[in-house]
Amino acid sequence: MGIDISRLETELMRMSADGAPGRDFCESVAELARTGRFEQLKGVLPSVVFNEMEARYQKDPEEFVTEWKRAGEAMQVGFVAHARQRLTSLMRLQQQGQGDAPEWMEIQRALDGQENDLLRTAFALELLEMVEPAVMRATHLRECVVATSSSEEADRYLDEATRCYFYGMFTACAVMCRSVLEEAIKQKLPPQLSKLVRTRYRNTATLGNLLHEVNNNLQMTGFDTDFPRVANQVNDCGKKAVHQGLLSEEEARSCLQNARLALEMLLRQ
Repeated sequence: MGIDISRLETELMRMSADGAPGRDFCESVAELARTGRFEQLKGVLPSVVFNEMEARYQKDPEEFVTEWKRAGEAMQVGFVAHARQRLTSLMRLQQQGQGDAPEWMEIQRALDGQENDLLRTAFALELLEMVEPAVMRATHLRECVVATSSSEEADRYLDEATRCYFYGMFTACAVMCRSVLEEAIKQKLPPQLSKLVRTRYRNTATLGNLLHEVNNNLQMTGFDTDFPRVANQVNDCGKKAVHQGLLSEEEARSCLQNARLALEMLLRQ
């Protein structure tokens, strides 16, 4: 039986609605106020909060009950949107004084301070939405099979570059593709050329620097004669990612495929 992603999303939405932070709290406050047991909150809430709520309750008990019922409903209905907003606020610049959040959001955020259900829900939804696109992107790749290994660091770079592509982080994918080739080339350079590179570039050689030296000493390296051309395509895409703006999915896929092809050429022997 296959995994039904839409079914998982539906179940997650149901769980989110049932367990929305603050919903039970708001309904409890409304019920205590409606039944004349408001004083029971005194031992539960901080005195400052209780005093403020009591003043509002005494002013208009009926409106107080209605407001808290409404807040509980808003927490349930708006929980997913609030969860997404909570996550977005951590990933993007927030302009100062952009406007106050609704009171129910502030209450929900405060009550969720320890449980982190807002973030947990937002991550769960976002990751589920990534599954099908990631599967489709993975179908465009084949296994990268090599005769010899490079290094643990190169493997981690390749792993990260590939995951970035799967999950839609196309610009980061190209940057990591450049890193994996830098590491793999350094590991495969003949000792004499490796020493020259370290001295000439003071241990800060970029992929462009390395490819320049490889191209000028191709016979010494023993690298595939087509390797510099393919690797330079990766370098060009990586430089575009760093200096010229965000990359498209097609650009990232081409960069990753070229990086993997370059690795196969480099690690044939």
